[in-house]
Amino acid sequence: MKLDQKLCIITDLDGTLLPASKIPLDQDKKAIRKFEEAGGLFSIATGRTVQASARYAEQLDLKSPMIVFNGAAIYNHQNQEYLFVHALPDTAKAMTEKIITEQPHAGGEILCLKDTWVVNNTEHEKMHIQICGVSPRYGTVQEVQGTWLKVLFAMSPDEIPAFIQYIQDQHFQGVDFMRSETKFYEMLPEGVSKGSALTAYRNLPGMKEFKFIAVGDFDNDIAMLKAADLAVCPANAADPVKAVSDLILSRSCEEGAMEELISKILNQEILI
Repeated sequence: MKLDQKLCIITDLDGTLLPASKIPLDQDKKAIRKFEEAGGLFSIATGRTVQASARYAEQLDLKSPMIVFNGAAIYNHQNQEYLFVHALPDTAKAMTEKIITEQPHAGGEILCLKDTWVVNNTEHEKMHIQICGVSPRYGTVQEVQGTWLKVLFAMSPDEIPAFIQYIQDQHFQGVDFMRSETKFYEMLPEGVSKGSALTAYRNLPGMKEFKFIAVGDFDNDIAMLKAADLAVCPANAADPVKAVSDLILSRSCEEGAMEELISKILNQEILI
């Protein structure tokens, strides 16, 4: 069958498309192929770097650009080209140094266009690097080279509330902060999110006639869901995400939520 609308699905990875194994389910991959064969476009929106996203771009055979760095960039995996970049201000360096000096329990990771730099290598930071499957560079904040797109702070979930309060008390200017997972809190350029990147995505060549279906499960997906034409979440999504979703799937990321969504689209159970 062929879709009677120009549709593009953009999905978060961890907790949405990816189960705990971090390996896409075969049933979801087959559904994605059917969606593309019907004329749809499919891509991902992730907090990961280009390097950490590359294996998924290959496993999913992504043909459309992907949103990376939680919205700070859009990257075309096929020709290895950045289509959109919104970098952190130069003042982020002093902010980051202050934070890891005053909050030494917070693992510090600076994500640049080409490299991932670890500047405070705690146990939770080591765990994040292992999850991402990248080979980082190590150094001080002052030694980091390259264009900064985001800074990730890693710690135990019970330390996050006090850390958030600390950040709020600093009144930093020119940047925004968001919680991207139970153990991670991130610094991004002011006004940047997966939602702002989706708005930029609509203006890419050939995309203005498409309607966007966004799929996510956690706080950092909310702006993207609000910016989409249809907001969808898996059954395992956090309550704030469910509150802004037009459709809550009956399946979780462990059960083939993407297959469920695509089946509903192809069976014309969803109108946009």
